[in-house]
Amino acid sequence: MNVSPLGIAAASLPAPVPAQRCPVGSGQLLAACRLAWEQGGQLVALWASDESHRGRGFLLRVLLADDDGLSLLEHTLPDGDARYPDLSSIFPAANRMQRAVFDLVGLQSDAEDQRPWLWQAGWPIDRFPLRRGFEASPKWEPGEEEYPFVRVTGDGVHEIPVGPVHAGIIEPGHFRLQVVGEKILRLEERLGYVHKGIEKRFEGFHLSEGHRLAGRVSGDSTVAYAWAYAQAAESIAQLEVPARALALRALCLERERIANHLGDLGYLGNDGGFAFGLSQFSRLKEDVLRANAGAFGHRLLMDVVVPGGVAVDLSAEAASALRRQAEDLARELRTLRSIYDEHAGLQDRFRTCGQVSRELAVKLGLTGLAARASGVPKDLRCSFPVPPYAELGVRAACREAGDVAARVAVRFDELVESLRLTRALLDALPAGEVALLYPGSPGERFGLGIVEGWRGPIVVALDSGPRGSVRRCHPHDPSWQNWPVLEHAVIGNIVPDFPLINKSFNLSYSGHDL
Repeated sequence: MNVSPLGIAAASLPAPVPAQRCPVGSGQLLAACRLAWEQGGQLVALWASDESHRGRGFLLRVLLADDDGLSLLEHTLPDGDARYPDLSSIFPAANRMQRAVFDLVGLQSDAEDQRPWLWQAGWPIDRFPLRRGFEASPKWEPGEEEYPFVRVTGDGVHEIPVGPVHAGIIEPGHFRLQVVGEKILRLEERLGYVHKGIEKRFEGFHLSEGHRLAGRVSGDSTVAYAWAYAQAAESIAQLEVPARALALRALCLERERIANHLGDLGYLGNDGGFAFGLSQFSRLKEDVLRANAGAFGHRLLMDVVVPGGVAVDLSAEAASALRRQAEDLARELRTLRSIYDEHAGLQDRFRTCGQVSRELAVKLGLTGLAARASGVPKDLRCSFPVPPYAELGVRAACREAGDVAARVAVRFDELVESLRLTRALLDALPAGEVALLYPGSPGERFGLGIVEGWRGPIVVALDSGPRGSVRRCHPHDPSWQNWPVLEHAVIGNIVPDFPLINKSFNLSYSGHDL
């Protein structure tokens, strides 16, 4: 044991980045979080598990990040009636995570806001799906739920409800806009409509199988989730992945980033009244997805990353085709960027729209792409590069304005960098095997994986059980941190700009709702 920077006894934790595991009492939990905040740390994730079958009560876990790495605070509660300190006064993003912990596990914080978050009358409110004794029953009649939205009142104030059913294929989310005329005074979100029971479904999987479910937490981030899961499973089994497999994982991750940025730039052009942008970027994204299918067997690259390596090797012919596509795409991107930058109408919609200052971004814990557009230059590929990123010298894209224009510029910058990384990975692709056999029964251990997905850091925390089974798996999407910031970004803007601001963040519903 050693002493962590938070002044708590800690043990090293096997993880892809420097990490420490710190058991804490109730008073220590609050003090450690406050000290982490004062030292520039951020809340990464908060979740809980039922350990009563092992005679250990309940376990609350709080994952923090700073410039030195990760600190996992573990707070044991004797039973489901015990409460833990409210952390949302220090880390505002903790509010919804704490509410989700109660909905799923039944542990309650001391917070004033005790409204359900993921619970939407899908099961009795006094039953908790992630407790060990939980049994689903078709006889339940949980009744209706009335969610108490916060309302603004006053002369001329109107409420505009949006969703949860939206046009097109967008996922379900409910938004309440309080407005005067067209000016937005307040936005409140209600999510959880696509709660799928993923964390429950992980229970009983073998460690070598869970990557398939992890890769479906949020389909547009399948590579990042599967890689984070694989990291956690490999740390449990103490498995060292072949160099060629790591390079192919990075190649797939960058292609996932490229495809999503291309799609977003098209949609942002369309929401800004420039349909030409949608048609051009949609065409380029489709080319990337088709090339993915040709090289790896799946348009979205699902099930390519597996514990121990990758499931598909890359042929020489496919590698040449991907390199040619990267070069062609870089040329087309330069042309399209100049069109976006010089289009007066588009820039008028983008600039000063949906601004998030650096101070607000830090206070609310904004992360990933959106944070970098607000002057917070954090990218795991730079600060804690795992192989092969350490050899690639990734350049983080960062802007200061924090508006839609800045988030568009970061996407363009990251596309350029991802195309450079793609060419570098293909030019230096190591020879050798692409996967190792995952061991059958690595025992009861804990593993942590973290990957810089295209939205931001994706975390998978994994507890193994008897005979190599998954006892508890918690996947965490950066959208948990960023959804609350969207509520602030729209204040003072007009109602027609809400879709544009929302798309400039493009947060995950599925990854949040689990």
